[in-house]
Amino acid sequence: MNTKYKTIDLFAGIGGIRKGFEETGAFETVYANDFEPNCKKTYDLNHEGTRLTIANIRDVSPSSLPSYDFLLGGFPCQAFSIAGYRHGFNDIKGRGNLFYDIARIIKETNPQGFLLENVKNLKGHDGGKTFTIITNVLTELKYHVTYKVLNSMEYGNIPQNRERIYIVGFKDKTHFDKFEFPSPIPLTRTTSELLENEVDEKYYYDDKPLGLKLKEYDIVKGKIYQWRRIYVRENKKGVCPTLTANMGQGGHNVPIIRDDKGIRKLTPLECARFMGFSDIRFPPDLSDSKLYMQIGNSVVVPVIKRVAEQILKAL
Repeated sequence: MNTKYKTIDLFAGIGGIRKGFEETGAFETVYANDFEPNCKKTYDLNHEGTRLTIANIRDVSPSSLPSYDFLLGGFPCQAFSIAGYRHGFNDIKGRGNLFYDIARIIKETNPQGFLLENVKNLKGHDGGKTFTIITNVLTELKYHVTYKVLNSMEYGNIPQNRERIYIVGFKDKTHFDKFEFPSPIPLTRTTSELLENEVDEKYYYDDKPLGLKLKEYDIVKGKIYQWRRIYVRENKKGVCPTLTANMGQGGHNVPIIRDDKGIRKLTPLECARFMGFSDIRFPPDLSDSKLYMQIGNSVVVPVIKRVAEQILKAL
């Protein structure tokens, strides 16, 4: 394809959605935005061409955006997450209402379509009222909308138990009628093949306070566990548990394994691999806590790529 579909990348983070779309070879990013300055370091290091613009989405004027075809956005999920405070559109920090900024930009720029990503719980939040508002707003903007919850271990061949809702909209009903979400594929990748061969001593717990607590549990080599503030939870599905943004806060939720040297947490690179980033580079001046947070906030790239391929077929 000579002419690529142009996309804008909102709430871009480290660019997981962009990466999935660009890996199809048919999409080109012409604008990218996020509010978090540290994301720019990682984003710009890993993407050629368009750089990340740091700005509050509420200050982004639609008239200032370049011409584009598809809007992409993993809009903030904290207001809708089970792990959050369940305030939804009434979120005290206003994060839930940022969806309306997506709607504002769509209304003013009238793209061919969009892909929005969020936590699975978005659909059931507030008895379904939140999701109904979202789909109604998008429909009122004259878009044909569909959605589906996809698990990375079933749709991305990535051994992480991560369920996310994907909302796809098309202006043209012909395109909408042709679109289908990808079908499940077998999980052939194992957790062990995503682990590093040599790991720095700082990731091991043996001589640290948490290490003493972990010794109370039977942590078996080859399985992945999570430290849940006061207890250890084993992942029964034999894959990596859902990676979260708060992995960067005191070790909470960072997956734990036992290897030949002892008990340790997954490294930022290993976490990135469990999100489908096979070749990511990290800025040398960012702390592990910042990297864990960025990775946990991102998306599973192979799942995004498969959805992008289906959008391409519909076009």
